[in-house]
Amino acid sequence: MAEKQVYSKEAYDSLVHRLEYLKNTRRGEVIHEIEVARGFGDLSENAEYDEARTEQAKVEAEIKELEEKLHNAEILDEAAMDHGIVSVGSRVRVRDFDYDEEEEYVIVSSNEVNSEENRISNLSPIGRALSGHRAGDTVTVVVENTKGDIIKSYDLKIIGVDRENRAE
Repeated sequence: MAEKQVYSKEAYDSLVHRLEYLKNTRRGEVIHEIEVARGFGDLSENAEYDEARTEQAKVEAEIKELEEKLHNAEILDEAAMDHGIVSVGSRVRVRDFDYDEEEEYVIVSSNEVNSEENRISNLSPIGRALSGHRAGDTVTVVVENTKGDIIKSYDLKIIGVDRENRAE
């Protein structure tokens, strides 16, 4: 059984909309492409048919993946959260002692990661280290290789925690 994955309401809704599009629109388009390609003659030498069947396999695989994600999804209950504790949806300001710099991160589920916007996964080394802590705490980020050997560790002081404002 797959592990539950926490999603913001917006991320969950995005997955639902993508699944609906694939099932209700894209699946039909691909079936039509296959029917058109069948009309081009011998299927053993029909590149259009092969491409359409490949596309059909991709669409069906994505549908299956999204259904699995949604089945194992847990939607973040903003009302029940202590907004002063770092969790998915938190905007966190930290001081990096190694570089003597301040950084700001938004902790998100793995589907919402965007490094250009400092939206980091709650499963990343920094996300794991910060989760469950509050302003004033100092946490140690541990970076390991695939064998579990520690590559680097460093400390971050949490300066502030609030909820991400999606209206910005």
